Parts: sequence; C-alpha cells; structure tokens
Amino acid sequence: MQEGEDFSDRGGEDARRDRVAVGGEHVRFARRTAGTDAGTVTHSSPATGDASPDADATVLDNPAWHALTGPHAHFAIGNDLVRKYPDDVAPFLAVRSWDDPAVWDALIDLVGPGGEVGFSGADPDLPPGWDVLWRGEGVQLVETAALDPRPDDEAVELGTADVDEMLAIVERNQPGPFRPRTYELGRYVGIRREGRLVAMAGERLHPTGWTEISAVSTDPEFRRRGLASRLVLDVAFHIRERGDRALMHAAATNVNAIATYERLGFALRRTTTFAGVRTPVDSSVVRT
Repeated sequence: MQEGEDFSDRGGEDARRDRVAVGGEHVRFARRTAGTDAGTVTHSSPATGDASPDADATVLDNPAWHALTGPHAHFAIGNDLVRKYPDDVAPFLAVRSWDDPAVWDALIDLVGPGGEVGFSGADPDLPPGWDVLWRGEGVQLVETAALDPRPDDEAVELGTADVDEMLAIVERNQPGPFRPRTYELGRYVGIRREGRLVAMAGERLHPTGWTEISAVSTDPEFRRRGLASRLVLDVAFHIRERGDRALMHAAATNVNAIATYERLGFALRRTTTFAGVRTPVDSSVVRT
C-alpha cells in the first residue's frame, strides 16, 4: 500500500507525464483517467460538524491563504492579493480571490515572467499568454469525533540535524513537496530502524484552528506494519493538544491512503483541484 500522500506508482510514459515541475521541483500528481475521477471517493457529506465544533471550517476553502495570513504569516512573501512561501520552505502559492482581475498581474510580479505557479482549490480561466502545466484532482479530509489520536513512544521528533534524512525518505517515497526548510512549518516525527529513518509524518499548512498532516512516508520494505498510521495518530494527538484540529490532503486516485485515513477517523470534506501554470514570458501582453 502506498501510504500518506504517495501517488499512484505507475511506470512508463504515464508516470513521466504526471511528474511536473513546480518551482524547479518535480511533484507527482495523479492524472484523471477514463472512468476515474473525484467520484472514486464515494463519501461526499461534509464532516466538519464532528471534526471541529470550535474551529472555523471556512478557512479550509483556501487553507494556504489563511495559513500565510495567519499562523504562517512570518513565512509569507507577497501582498494583499497573492502570497507564497520561500522557495526552500514550500512551493505553495495562495491567492486571496480569483475574482479580482488584479491577481494575474500580482502573480507575475511575485514569480516573474515565465515563472511557474502551483496552487490548489481553484481552476480559473487563464488570460492569454498563460500556459497550463498540469492539473490533478485531490481530496481534503478532516478529523471527526471517531479519530482517537495518541502519542507514539517510538516516534522521535525531527529537526535541523535530520534534514538530509528527511529529504532522502521523501525522495524514496514521493509523498509530495518537501524542501530543506519544510520542517520549520511544524512538528515532524519519524520512526527509525537500526538508526535509519524508515517512516515520517509532520505538520505543513496551518490555517487558523487547523493543522495539515503531511509528508506521510514509509519505506517500501516497512509498509503494512502500521507505521504511517501510528505517526499520523501521534501528529494528530499533538495538534489536538494545542487546541487545533487535523486535516489532510491526498490525490483523489490514491484510494488506499484515503481508505486508511477514513479508518483512522478522517472524513472527506471536499474535493479539490491541484494545478500548475506558467506566467507569460512577455508579461506586457496581459498587463491590465
């Protein structure tokens, strides 16, 4: 089973097409194929009533924006229209509202002509001169009352001294974007075997009242032992201890991981779109 955010392990040309560059980093997203779409996930009713009676769930409609204007504001680069994380922290960009036509110029100012922009939660019509690099379908899950988080005695906290190992396990398992300073976004933990880091999970986006569990990775030879589930529950425990609620994102076609998260006590809140575009090389053609 591919655990965490691991995307479908397809080989050949399909897999190569689905590995796309975001700010110079290749990130693999599952493509929609014939007969497979977000409907692969059969649950569709919001679960936020059970998940968090105190946290405002509307921030989850634009979690990166509410992270970069909230608890992660000290990381933010940008302005009142668009914001992004530093490149060595995360390749994520957030837009306040796609309804504002000034967003497009603000994006060019932020990433430059010919820059690559990755975002989620929207699929806007592009102005002339912009190129679509990729699109992918995803799901957003939130914790419910069924989640029973608990600390794990074997989980060790990871930090600066562990960055090389964290980058290596991400490279081996491809759970999603992870940069040299991603660990600064929150608490990351791992499980070691004979000194080697073989499983990892941690905290990424942090919109007010919520914390995303991400980078869930287990090396192939250590899968089917429940290590990823144990780490997810450990991370969720510490999220809840400080008064937040947990959320997760996964590719819509990663049904094994989604089923695991549902068994742990997460439920689908919404489907979403991941997309990447390139700004015009000649930005003057779209300046408003």
